Parts: sequence; structure tokens; C-alpha cells
Amino acid sequence: MAAELGAILTAMVTPFDARGELHEDAAVRLMDHLLDHGSDGLVLCGTTGEAPTLSDEEKLRLIRLGVEEGRRSHPGSTIVAGVGTNDTRHTVAFAQRATELRPDALLVVNPYYNKPSRRGLIRHFEEVAKATDLPIVLYNIPQRTAQDMPNDLLEELGRIERIAAVKQANPDNLAKLDGLQIYAGNDDMLADVLDLGEPGGVLVASHLVGEEMRRMVDEPQRRHEIDRGLHDVYGGLTIAPLACSVKAALSLMGIEVGPPRLPYVALDPAELQAVRQLLERHGLLAAAA
Repeated sequence: MAAELGAILTAMVTPFDARGELHEDAAVRLMDHLLDHGSDGLVLCGTTGEAPTLSDEEKLRLIRLGVEEGRRSHPGSTIVAGVGTNDTRHTVAFAQRATELRPDALLVVNPYYNKPSRRGLIRHFEEVAKATDLPIVLYNIPQRTAQDMPNDLLEELGRIERIAAVKQANPDNLAKLDGLQIYAGNDDMLADVLDLGEPGGVLVASHLVGEEMRRMVDEPQRRHEIDRGLHDVYGGLTIAPLACSVKAALSLMGIEVGPPRLPYVALDPAELQAVRQLLERHGLLAAAA
């Protein structure tokens, strides 16, 4: 299933207007830009999309835009909807509502902060899987959830009907998994994931260098050379939370996506200058002009 989602899936930032409200027109423009520049599909309402600060209704509006507008303008593109929370009842209810909009898959993170037991994790994902007929992509990101899902647990979860893949953001766990396909959860893991014969990645730098990341899929003999040339992009964007630095970079490139929402804040002058220099090194400001 996961291979059918595509190789380069961009975890899209969520555009806001000057009042901090969801900017639907800007979202459609950004979707078109990303799908024109290397992305096979989009992951909406993820961490980089500032999902923790989006209401359920805003998330549904964004997913609907992706399904309707993304597919209309780019037939064959895919939409993965982030639906995970740390409340099983809320996740189940929202998964049901998102499923009605017919994205291609759902992304479900393990519950954060409350850190359930292994049995609790399994029960959580069993209940979510019952709530949809769509494929589910698990999301393992211990640096945010404070809880790793080890590979033996992932394989056990992969035996649940409809759980088909994992977005793996723990490089220490990177290995083939029985019953699950793997998507890179960090940009700097993409080359290694592709080397394993896995489909691709859920990526952030692809907002800026999507065509180069696409070449890592299409030109395997040059994969690691291309990857090495992008490591300063991967690292440079971590100068601030990724939603903040990517939004700043896109704005500098002339793609307006608005400010982040609190508790995220816009880059300070030194951070903004560092992002500007990063774009200049890669010729992205010249391309925007």
C-alpha cells in the first residue's frame, strides 16, 4: 500500500492569514507548488502543519482542500491525513470524520505525554483501525512523544488489519519490518530508507528542494551524492521549529504562507538571516526572483 502513496510526501505547513486564520487560497497555491516541484503527495495536519494548534474543523477543511483541489489539479497525487492524538476516543472520532473525506491514508502517532503501556498502545491502534477502511501509517517519533515504539512492537501492530506502514523518525530503529513498509520520518534518513528498498519519506525540506529529493529516488546511483549536498538544508532548517523556519523560507521565496501560531513564533533577525543565506547557497532566492 505505502508504495502507492508515492515516494516524496511533503509534510505541508499550514498557511494562515494575517489574523492567524486558516488561509484556504494560500493552502491551495502551496499544494500546487509542492506537487509541481517533486512531491508525489502531501501529508496534511502533521507536526509541521501545526496540527496541535488546529481545531478539528480546521483540519477537516484542510483535508477536504487537499482531496478536492490537489487531486483536481494533479491527478494521481495522494493525500495522507494526520488524525492522531493522545486520546483514543478523540482519535477514533476524528479518524471517522476524516475518512468520510476520502484521503488516501491516515497518519496516526502513538499517544504523546500520557505514555501508555505496550498493551495500551496496541489497544489504541486496534480501536483506531476499526474506525476506518483506509490504510493507516503509524508514526514513531520518540523525540516528541517521549516514547519509542521498538521494531518488535511495530511488527505486532503491523498484523492489525489496515495498518500498512510506519513513518519512522528514530534512525536507531531503521531496519526492514515484517508486515510494514517504512517511510523516512526525518529528511536525513531518506537515502538510507530508499537503500532498504522502502517507498520513500514524509519530508520537510521538500518544501524547498523537492526536485532534488525526487532525484534521490530516480537516480539511485547518485543518491548519496545528492543527499550529501542537501545536508546543510536539513540541518539549517532546524535553527527553529521546522514549521517556523520553513514558513520563513517560503516567504523569502515569494510563497506567502503567513506566520506560525503561538506557541510557535516567527524567526528572529539572526535566524532569518541564516535561512536567507541557506537559500542563497542553493540558488533558491534567485529562482524565486
